Amino acid sequence: MQTQLTQIRISWPSGHLTATLDDTPTTRTLIKALPLTSTAHTWGEEVYFDTGIAVSRETDARQVVEPGTVAFWTDGDALALRYGPTPIFQGDECRLASPCNVLGHIDGDPRVLATIHHGDPIRVESVDV
Repeated sequence: MQTQLTQIRISWPSGHLTATLDDTPTTRTLIKALPLTSTAHTWGEEVYFDTGIAVSRETDARQVVEPGTVAFWTDGDALALRYGPTPIFQGDECRLASPCNVLGHIDGDPRVLATIHHGDPIRVESVDV
């Protein structure tokens, strides 16, 4: 059986990106809640924002991820988008505040996230592929 991938678009005043998500329980819950709007928060080289949904931590949740990983922070009901180190990084790793459900990866260069400012409005919607 082939895993179905889902693409989302994340937009903010100075830009946008797309991300490809794996078929996970958290992804399915997120997709049902789209479109959604929120307010950006920044923490080092991470952008996160409330989704208005709550899910449980999955068994394969991780705290250390690659830049460009789309993660769901269950402790904050938020999407967490990493493009570099946070204040708690060790070495050259990308460390999240706590283990998060990994949903997929940003398409293209995740450094575009650096154009998001704390307080920017964020919109997330499904992309028809």
